[in-house]
Amino acid sequence: MGHGGASGYLALMALFSFAPESMKPTALLLNIFVAGISFFYYYKAGFFNKNLFLVFAIASVPLAYIGGTIEVDASIYKKILAVLLIFAILKMLNVFGKENDNIKQIKLYQGLIVGGVIGFFSGLIGIGGGIILTPVILLLHWGKMKEAAAVSALFIWVNSAAGLVGQLSSGVTIEKESFLLVAIALVGGVLGGYYGSKKINNQRLRYMLAFVLIIACAKLMFT
Repeated sequence: MGHGGASGYLALMALFSFAPESMKPTALLLNIFVAGISFFYYYKAGFFNKNLFLVFAIASVPLAYIGGTIEVDASIYKKILAVLLIFAILKMLNVFGKENDNIKQIKLYQGLIVGGVIGFFSGLIGIGGGIILTPVILLLHWGKMKEAAAVSALFIWVNSAAGLVGQLSSGVTIEKESFLLVAIALVGGVLGGYYGSKKINNQRLRYMLAFVLIIACAKLMFT
């Protein structure tokens, strides 16, 4: 997919009834490793647009840190996460965010607003933000598919790092079990980054992941 995978991690953690206070730092930690691998493959393949990334990152990084320092009530956290997972579901189903050859120049204020809002929720909830940023880039014709994925991968990395630092500075600790999940996610990250930058995505896998996300979204919204 070319993203950090936080929507998938958080969906699975929601299905297995993880506590929200452990979901956020775990997802951010996983993002740092997996998004870093994804970015490496996209950068190596020549898809990274530095200027497009910077216009989003300027505001997103400090706001991701601020979001990471804020403790959200468990019930509110679940509802916000459920809404954000809807973006992931729609992206998996190709409802929006299709490639267009008519690329438009992004204005600085647009990047600051979009990056800042997504960055804040990245730190607040633990979702890297790429699953939202990629469709936005494609919908507004600011870049092509692979370019959007490359920018989103690094966007996820910097926001996840900032959000995790915010978490740690507010006294949150990372459980030892999280590092086992990192090892498992690294394998998936290598495969996802390679095939995402080189091959065509598997549509059947997209539908399976969308199904899991729908179940998790329903559980978060109604429990």
